[in-house]
Amino acid sequence: MLKKLAMFLYFDIVAFLADKELLTVGVQEWKDYESQKSLGTKVEVVIISDETDYGNSDGEIISNCYEKLTVKIPAKLTNVPMNTKVSLVNPEAVVYGEYRNQLSITAENIQIIGK
Repeated sequence: MLKKLAMFLYFDIVAFLADKELLTVGVQEWKDYESQKSLGTKVEVVIISDETDYGNSDGEIISNCYEKLTVKIPAKLTNVPMNTKVSLVNPEAVVYGEYRNQLSITAENIQIIGK
């Protein structure tokens, strides 16, 4: 049996977010689980618009609208406005979970787009 195949899976977060709008809904400090050392900021966003074509041939409607994402930013952000549209600066993501349906997202920063 092959091992560590998950190390070679790539998730294109830029393409995933291309036809979506994100809205800030929460901010908290990002800490290391074991040492409790501050690593930066976690910004919670919700997908408020999803125009992605998921290639549904059987008529099923699929959307990630209103799903919440947590973005880890390795900097202390002190002034993140709530309920504001944002985009992610140089995001990277890894798919995880038993059903491969969760994302761990990091980004250099967020960029405010508007209300």
